[in-house]
Amino acid sequence: MKMVLPLFWVAVSFGQTWVSQAGGTSASLRGVSAWNAKVVWASGSGGTWLRTVDGGLNWHAATVPGAEDLDFRGVRAIDDRTAYLMSSGPGEKSRVFKTTDAGSHWTLLFTNPDAGGFFDAIAFWDARRGIIAGDPVDGHFAIFTTEDEGRNWLRRQTPPALPNEGSFAASNSCLVVLGTRDAWVATGGASTARIMHSKNGGQDWAVAATPVRSDGASSGIFSLAFSGNGFSGKRRGIAVGGDYTKDTETRQNMAVTSDGGRTWEATGSAGPNGFRSAVAYLAERKMWLATGTSGSDISTDNGKVWKQFDAGPYNALSEVSGQVWAVGPKGRIGALRVE
Repeated sequence: MKMVLPLFWVAVSFGQTWVSQAGGTSASLRGVSAWNAKVVWASGSGGTWLRTVDGGLNWHAATVPGAEDLDFRGVRAIDDRTAYLMSSGPGEKSRVFKTTDAGSHWTLLFTNPDAGGFFDAIAFWDARRGIIAGDPVDGHFAIFTTEDEGRNWLRRQTPPALPNEGSFAASNSCLVVLGTRDAWVATGGASTARIMHSKNGGQDWAVAATPVRSDGASSGIFSLAFSGNGFSGKRRGIAVGGDYTKDTETRQNMAVTSDGGRTWEATGSAGPNGFRSAVAYLAERKMWLATGTSGSDISTDNGKVWKQFDAGPYNALSEVSGQVWAVGPKGRIGALRVE
């Protein structure tokens, strides 16, 4: 099925704002992955996936056959015709599909082997090597990696989880990969919101506490971003979150790192204006953008001060070459051109 979804493009400069428009599908969208300025993939509930090849003027929307009851919380574009979809749900409802022909055919690659498991996010270092982050099983986080384009997945050993700790499948960005082997996974729901970091492709993990609120099952860190593509021990990073059931509250909804994620701290100033489920770094403008169900914010000083520029609800972000794509509830799709 082909449909045209309303799209907004606004050049952003200091002091200006942009306005979102509703999308043309009723699916709740939580996955978005931009390959370039023209080709963008999105995904959501009801087995839904979407793809544009003209920068959003036209979208092709469809469902994966036999997956109509799955919720695709994550999508990762490998090129203009190749992408992975990850569904989130209890046990076998968490699955990974792949297309190499722009969505004409989808192949089921991996089904969650744990009846009590739940996939939260998927990412790829390159076309062959990827990683899945899932909620704890038997007291340890479920992390799987592939070295062969998703045909086989290896379970990795992980640190013990705290009581009630898990990750959030809200935006496919509680998991971040950089360079060739670095990965970070953010958590919440326990007494402390934490971030796990692996320097060797998921073989070993270190854990750092953060000041982000984690005072209930609905609170913690929802998204991570770093200021670059390769790992640096001095790299800046920002974690955002809060409590999604209290999405206008600003208390303890952000933490920053200046040492590549070894330590995290509050900035001492106000963070984004509410709960935020996704954050991205716009390298061309040295700007950070965060979004959530109560609005979107921009920071131009590494997270010290945030300016809200939109009040519409979005769930997830993807950035490429200064262009940002956002998706949200009831098929909302938005785009932002930074000039």
